[in-house]
Amino acid sequence: MTYTGRCACGAVTLQIDGKPLMARQCWCRQCQTLAAGGPTNNAMFPTDTVQIDGVLGTSTWTAASGNTLAFHFCPACGTQIYAQSSARPHIRTLRIGVIDQPHDLAPQAVIWTDEAPAWAVFDPDLERFARQPPPPAPAPQG
Repeated sequence: MTYTGRCACGAVTLQIDGKPLMARQCWCRQCQTLAAGGPTNNAMFPTDTVQIDGVLGTSTWTAASGNTLAFHFCPACGTQIYAQSSARPHIRTLRIGVIDQPHDLAPQAVIWTDEAPAWAVFDPDLERFARQPPPPAPAPQG
């Protein structure tokens, strides 16, 4: 499976050669800040399957989980490209919005629901986690 994507201005492009480990919707406070009050929608891929071309800006902070998160974005247009946790350097968490349509990516779980605002609506068909969920299973070999 191959996915392609780009930032809003096209200065950053990406290609992903592999299947996602997991896709999640995140309601942590940091993601709400990044997403103008809503959640972020993210697909997690093994780092070695993601190729990114173009200059990226980076910002880091300590998440509520205690891990250091690095957020990578296009410095020209500000589009969030991916995040990477210090706890999982083998995984890149890509923003689903930067991946070209059509694709089959959709959240499979909702995380950090304890930090969601009272007006947040969760898909009743998705698994929910009040805080940090367990890490996704490793990618199948072969």
